Amino acid sequence: MIIDATNLILGRFATVVAKKSLQGEQIDIVNCEKAVIVGKKEKVLAKYRNTRERGAPLVGPYFPRMTDRFVRRTIRGMIPYKQPKGKEAFKRIMCYKGTPIDLQNKKIETIKEANVSRLSHTKYLTVETICKFLGGK
Repeated sequence: MIIDATNLILGRFATVVAKKSLQGEQIDIVNCEKAVIVGKKEKVLAKYRNTRERGAPLVGPYFPRMTDRFVRRTIRGMIPYKQPKGKEAFKRIMCYKGTPIDLQNKKIETIKEANVSRLSHTKYLTVETICKFLGGK
């Protein structure tokens, strides 16, 4: 299954991806940088800054600044990744910036329940904006 993350709420589509992966499905997520996180700009950025700066640089915990790894880390939090079934499920999830050449001609789906157009307000940030704020390229 190939999912386009454009204008999808990160947490909502991540739960769907986690469930399908635990059921044994191979999932590729394209356009990770265009996924959105709902909330006021100041609060969202403060939350992720705090998460990024927690711990020590040589000890961890490590939090990614690249958009594809950022999305994958979010999905990891919804899987029991320390157990064997969770490790296998996490290996079945692949995230990409943009759309890779080998996936362009295949059927790309979206998740209607997670679309940002279902919100009544328009306060949200893209994952790309958050990663740039954290120091990503």
